Amino acid sequence: MSEEVNREKLRYAIWKLMEERNIAAFPRPVYGRIPNFVGAESAAVRLADSELFKKARVVKVNPDAPQRRVRELVLKAGKLLIVPTPRISEGFLLLDPKKIPSWLYREASTIPGSFRYGTKVDPEEIPEVDLVVAGSVVVSKFGERLGKGEGYSELEYGILFEYGKLSEEVPIATTVHDIQVVEFKIPLAPWDVTVDFVFTPTRAIGCVSEKRRPRGILWEYLESEKIEAIPILRKLVSKRNTGLVLK
Repeated sequence: MSEEVNREKLRYAIWKLMEERNIAAFPRPVYGRIPNFVGAESAAVRLADSELFKKARVVKVNPDAPQRRVRELVLKAGKLLIVPTPRISEGFLLLDPKKIPSWLYREASTIPGSFRYGTKVDPEEIPEVDLVVAGSVVVSKFGERLGKGEGYSELEYGILFEYGKLSEEVPIATTVHDIQVVEFKIPLAPWDVTVDFVFTPTRAIGCVSEKRRPRGILWEYLESEKIEAIPILRKLVSKRNTGLVLK
């Protein structure tokens, strides 16, 4: 059995378990998603209480439902928030809490609200990121994580790396339910990025394995259709002279 089949089986097992145990939260069913979960707000608060979070000035957070509270807490803490648009189709949004009334932080932390109160920003103009928060379907105590299988989190990381907006030393965290944390190593693909910290409703886990940080985008693994669909990638193809030929 291939490693990719094993990875997909693991994703499905976690989605199924979350649904069966009623740990899954809206939107449901969670199959095919970064799953929202009961206790997501508690996990977000645990992250926000950490020194890791408190030291960061600029935080990049995925746009998925379970990290909505994380995004709100970034704004409440007076930090700059970077949010990729869904599927990176419109690039990245910058939300500055100084330019948003505080009573609107919750709304601004939703996907529609981030478009309403954020500003679309060219990657070259994004401030250097101090902390990355990624969504996960499953994560190991060693730091390997799986998203929903489309690779957008890794592409977001790669894009920001290509533009010099984060380094290999920038910490990466994820918030998940305890049931999404496994005690064994998850097989990694070449483009996978590991996390350094896992925050659940009940605990904070410092991952024990060596971190994995691909140095930018691994173009050889990207399909031309995905490049065509993401304007930033099209721009990078031309700018970086990757040798790829687009239609």
